[in-house]
Amino acid sequence: MDSTEREFEQLVRMHKATIYTVCYMFSKDQDEVADLYQECLINLWRSWPNFEHRSDVRTWIYRICLNVCVSLERKKRRRNKTIPLTMDINPYEEDNQNSRQMEMLRQRINQLPPIDRAIVLLWLENMSYDEIGAIVGISAKNVSVRLVRIREQLKRMK
Repeated sequence: MDSTEREFEQLVRMHKATIYTVCYMFSKDQDEVADLYQECLINLWRSWPNFEHRSDVRTWIYRICLNVCVSLERKKRRRNKTIPLTMDINPYEEDNQNSRQMEMLRQRINQLPPIDRAIVLLWLENMSYDEIGAIVGISAKNVSVRLVRIREQLKRMK
């Protein structure tokens, strides 16, 4: 294994939770999350030689993973609708009030457009408006305005 492969492997180990979190926010299906994760790794690997360290590595990872997830989300919408097979099992079904509230919030966030979903995800990761703007490609002020609108939209959802 050469040094590039070792560096990349270390990078993935350090940031695998971040990559997984982005993928999870764009799918409810565990198999699809795994596919998104793999697609993110492929894109990160392809982009790794061109990473110039002008931005933080975490920002670069978020940007690539969000691009992968948003692109696949768009492709999904263009495809014919399919009916997923279910076993009538809800992994979030618990007596714990916090678990139910978290699942309700996740369901509402999943109803948002992909870019808004990405902004919420990054905000929930405690990123600054400047960092979110750098990843999504908008100004920090625009991030602030969009978050206010997104919060209002989430409140109105049933």
